[in-house]
Amino acid sequence: MSLPNCPKCDSSYVYEDQALLVCPECAHEWNPNEVPEDDSVQVKDAHGTPLAEGDKVTLIKDLKVKGSSLVLKVGTKAVIKRFVDGDHDIDCKVDGQGDMMLKSEFVKRQGGKDD
Repeated sequence: MSLPNCPKCDSSYVYEDQALLVCPECAHEWNPNEVPEDDSVQVKDAHGTPLAEGDKVTLIKDLKVKGSSLVLKVGTKAVIKRFVDGDHDIDCKVDGQGDMMLKSEFVKRQGGKDD
């Protein structure tokens, strides 16, 4: 019986340690008999409310746009297109400005997707 590759880094150098499988390359340990958890990114707004793709958000602070003299004012609205890894974790369409990357700590959720 061959062991499965590591679910985190896809390494083939996995070994057994009692009931767990261990990856020596990334140090990930897991039980092969358990159902893996959903590793999707959970992004929250400035008030701790979970955000989802398609949500409408409002800026809670004036933000300078890097490389431009443009300033996005408090209350500017945007629609979340997708979430990304990194410092600026929201890819969205800002009203009147187009597509931009924002930090979730500077937005608040407006309500439902139908608002």
